[in-house]
Amino acid sequence: MWMWALLPVTLAVFGTIGMWAVYAIAVSNNTVNITEEFPFISTCGSYNPQSCLFSQICNICCVLALWIVTIRFQQIRDLGCASNLNTVGLVLGFVSSIGISILGNFQQSVVKVVHLLGALLAFALGLAYFWVQTWLSYYSPPSHDRKWVVAARVIFCSLCTCLLICSILQL
Repeated sequence: MWMWALLPVTLAVFGTIGMWAVYAIAVSNNTVNITEEFPFISTCGSYNPQSCLFSQICNICCVLALWIVTIRFQQIRDLGCASNLNTVGLVLGFVSSIGISILGNFQQSVVKVVHLLGALLAFALGLAYFWVQTWLSYYSPPSHDRKWVVAARVIFCSLCTCLLICSILQL
């Protein structure tokens, strides 16, 4: 069962390598010019051939995220914390994961409104999901690692909240 712990690592590694691959393809075929400005990944993933890779990476990340959300829901339930908040977390995680797929399949250059909706679902609801998980971690039964895990989650969620607000204000 310990191998389930590799799913978040797999998601992070696959997503990071995939996004850098999309950047590399966009730069190599001169779709974007990095000497003018560093482009958003959505700009790089808007044009062929990298749009196909971008969509596929987002779809695979969506499936991995759905899998992780489901396992986390069951983990919290098995700890005896079967609350409405855990169900809210499950719904937020599912909708956020679907937002990743929407973001990847509707290119910014073609259907910008739908692409931005996917980004909002993925990032804003994804952040809400992580705040719910932080809350659930705090109120879950005591374990030897709970204190540092909760502290790390609070720090990362706070940082992500600030970054999300900054990125929204930039638009």
